Amino acid sequence: MKKITSAMLILAFVTITISGCKKKTTEEPVYTCTTCKTTPDAVAANDASNKGVYKGVIIGSSGTIKFDLSNTGTTITATMVLDGITATLTSTVAIVAGTTYVGAFTGTWNGQPVSVTFSVNPTGQNPVVTAFNIPGHATSSFNIIKETSNQLIECFEGTYDSTRPEKGTFNIVLSRGLKIFSGSAKKDQGTTVNSFKGSINSANKLIDASDGKTLATLTGDVLAEVFVDGNNATITIKGKRTF
Repeated sequence: MKKITSAMLILAFVTITISGCKKKTTEEPVYTCTTCKTTPDAVAANDASNKGVYKGVIIGSSGTIKFDLSNTGTTITATMVLDGITATLTSTVAIVAGTTYVGAFTGTWNGQPVSVTFSVNPTGQNPVVTAFNIPGHATSSFNIIKETSNQLIECFEGTYDSTRPEKGTFNIVLSRGLKIFSGSAKKDQGTTVNSFKGSINSANKLIDASDGKTLATLTGDVLAEVFVDGNNATITIKGKRTF
C-alpha cells in the first residue's frame, strides 16, 4: 500500500512540475486605429457637389492626404502626411458652382516648399491629382475618393512581399459602404507604380476589377492576404488603417 501511495505522489509531483514549466502564450492584440474617424467628416449639404471632403493614399514613399473644399466653411485646405511628416497646404482658387474645380495647394513639407494640384468635376466625381512637386518624391501616385455624409472613407498603408524576391509598398483607400477601393503598389527603390481598383464583396474581400482576383481581406482595421500572381510568385499583403 505504501509503495502504491509513494508512486502516486511521485506521479502527481511530475505532473505538477510539467504543467508549471509550460510556457505562457499571449495572443497579439487586434490592431485598431485609435486616431481614425469612425464617422464621416463630410456634411450632407456637399454630397452632390464638388465641395466637401476627399481622402486618399500616397505611394512614393507612403502617406495619406485629405482635401477640404469648403466643407463646413470657406477655407480650402489639404493635409498631407508623408513619411510620418505632416504638411498643411492651402489653395487660393475659389469654388465656382457648376464648374470643375482645379486648384494648386501649396505649403511646406519637411522644411521644403511643395505643391499639389487637385481637380474634381462639378458633382464631386473623378477626384484626381493632376500635378505635384514634392522634393524627393518625383514618382509619387495618389488614389483619392470623395467622402459623403453617410459614407466614411478609410486609408490603409501596408507592404507586399513576393517570392520573386521583391518587396514594396501597398496602399489602399476604400469605402465599406460603397464597397469600392482604389490603390497602388510600388517596389522598394523602384520607379514604376502599379495602380488598381475594384469592389469589396460580402466576405470583405477586395476583388481586383481587372482580373477578379482577391488582393486582400478586410478584417476590422487590418488588410491581409496571401495569393499567387500571374508569374507564379507568392505575394503576401499586410496593411493597417492609418487614416
